[in-house]
Formats: sequence, structure tokens, C-alpha cells
Amino acid sequence: MARFGGIFLGIILFITALTALPGATQGTASGKSGSTAENAKAGDKTAAAKPGDASPLSPEITHRILTELRSRYSVPPQIDIALSTPKAGKTPGYDDIVVTFSGAGHSTSHDFLLSKDRKTLAHLETIDISQDLMSKIDVKDRPVRGNPNAKVTIVNYDDFECPFCSRMHATLSSDLLKDYGDKVRIIYKDYPLVEIHPWAMRAAVDGNCLGQQNTQAYWDFADYVHANQKVVSGKSRSDAFANLDSAAKEQAQKHQLDQDKLLACVQKQDESQVRASMAEGDKLGVDSTPTLFVNGEKFMGVIPEQDFRAALDRALAEAGQQAPASAKK
Repeated sequence: MARFGGIFLGIILFITALTALPGATQGTASGKSGSTAENAKAGDKTAAAKPGDASPLSPEITHRILTELRSRYSVPPQIDIALSTPKAGKTPGYDDIVVTFSGAGHSTSHDFLLSKDRKTLAHLETIDISQDLMSKIDVKDRPVRGNPNAKVTIVNYDDFECPFCSRMHATLSSDLLKDYGDKVRIIYKDYPLVEIHPWAMRAAVDGNCLGQQNTQAYWDFADYVHANQKVVSGKSRSDAFANLDSAAKEQAQKHQLDQDKLLACVQKQDESQVRASMAEGDKLGVDSTPTLFVNGEKFMGVIPEQDFRAALDRALAEAGQQAPASAKK
């Protein structure tokens, strides 16, 4: 389920989709000088090009680009498009141009290539392979399910209130865990969709309070909440908070944890750890839950069990290990 914020659905779906493209940046629309706005009149004059610069866009070419972009990407009418002034680039035969989509105070910019004869527009896609993706995910002190020393790591950006996360959690904690448990390690990172899930943040904080003391207490809490989302929700947000805190206390009693320490943690409701996990997910292109990484390979949404098993088998093979004999084929 995607993060929506307070923007109209059509706008946020489009901008969210575009931010998944490599090279995208987000920010507040600022109308910087040097860009060609979509509503520019056909008769507007462009500055004369300096020696060595790329030739400026004519009104006709600007119109063609904007029309093609709107048609190709199904850009909603409430989204404005701006084109930067072309600059001489490093790609032979092409100039560099930045296309900015903006609406409701949000914007996303993307690098394109424009042929010097102004007949071809190409999206510039770059992929950072300077470091392994898994090294960008902080798993220090996170509860681990499975084999802590496994060569295959499953990281799941999870939301306790998300119904799709509940389904994926059921897959990860069922026969798949029995078959692969000694060959993989499963780690959950927090990514509560706070704009649409009123108690997801509370659940994440309470779960972390348990995880600080006992790994199994965290996973038992995760199992319970994912399997009983409707019960947890109750009739109001305050009901949900009370139900979550009660569930955390029950796990503390079950695992003989420090009750006073847990109570202090639950009452404090420090969101800093959760917020850091959310920010980390944003940098990795996470914008919906569940989003999983298997040794760096990204999967979004509820993955059918057989498909996920195939992904694990592939990751094990790449790590020089065989799939478990008990694995379903």
C-alpha cells in the first residue's frame, strides 16, 4: 500500500511513480529561472545561445516535448511540466535537459537527453553500482528470524497495520520459514504509512520496545499484530493504542522481560528509530509496503510463495549454496 500524504490521489500516484526512476529528486516547486514553463506563450522569445552552448528550445519544439510527455506518461492535467534550458552534454549528438513535474507543492525532476537536431528525446537512466545495496541498509541490533549467520538476507520494510503486509508476513512465517530457516535470515525494518494508518507508528514503537530486550518477544508480537489487525484496530485510535500496549505487556510477561523498562519505553513512544528507518527506506526507493530486498534484489507487494521460493533458490545459488531438500518445487 503506497504512502499518500495530503495530496490528491492522482497527483501522488504519478509523482510517487516518477520518484522511483533513477536520478529523480524531490522538492518544493520553485519556478527557478532558466526553465521553460508549460504555460509559456508561443510567442515568447528565448535567449540567444552563446558560443558552445546548446541551442535554445523553440516554442514549437517545446510544445512537441510537453505533448509527448503528457501522452506517454499519462500526466494528470493538474500536474505542471517545466523544461530547463538545454545544456551541451557529454553524450555525442545530444544535449542535456531537465524535466520537472510539479503539483500541490511537490515536484520531481528527471534528466533527459535531447538530440541536437531536436527530433529525439531520451530518458537518461543511471544506476549507482559503486557499493552493494545491502550495505545501505542498517540492520544493526534488529531482531533476526532464521539463521543470524545466513548468506541470504531478507529485509522487509513493513507496516503493522497494512493488510498486504499481513499477507506477506504469513508467507514469510509459514512453511517457507520451516524450509529455509537455516539458510536465510529475515529482518524487518519499520516503514509505517502514517498518513493512512493511524496506529502503525505505535505498533512499530511497541515492537521495538520488545525487540530491545528479547528477539523472540518481537517476533511473537509481530505474529500477533499481523494476524489480528481488525482486533487491534478496535473502534477508535485510542482503542488500538490500548490494545497494542496490552499485547506488548503480554509478550513481556510471557518472555519474563523487565516490565518497568518496557513500560517506560512504551509510555515514552520515542519515534526516532522508526523515523530513521523510514528515511532510509525513502533513500532506497521504498514508497509502499511491503517492500522486500533479498540480498539486494527488490520486490514490491505481496509475492506469491512459489515465486518467492524461486527468488530464494536463486539467491542461495549465487551465494554458493543449495536450496533445501524440503523446499517445495
